[in-house]
Amino acid sequence: MIWTKKKEPSLVSRAEVATATPERYAKQLASHLGHRVPVETTPDGDRLTFGDGRGLIQVGDGVLVLQAEADGEQALGVVQDVLARHLVRFGQKQELVVTWSDPSPA
Repeated sequence: MIWTKKKEPSLVSRAEVATATPERYAKQLASHLGHRVPVETTPDGDRLTFGDGRGLIQVGDGVLVLQAEADGEQALGVVQDVLARHLVRFGQKQELVVTWSDPSPA
């Protein structure tokens, strides 16, 4: 039998979005994207799987934390774009701003 180790993501980027209602946006984002990609609720937050990348939605104190993980810059950009674009649209009245950290090795 051949054992293969699961490849860990090579790049990770994170965004902390200030909002008075992070729980609401986390639930709305996970629910909306769950119609398009697999979503798993874990103790760490909602994990989303996008083809070659993964996203994590976490609720903090006055902040919604988004994390994008992927094995390459292009796949990372897709995860970042999808999470940010939908959140900004949902939070249009609050003028939510998503600023991603520079990608770093996992």
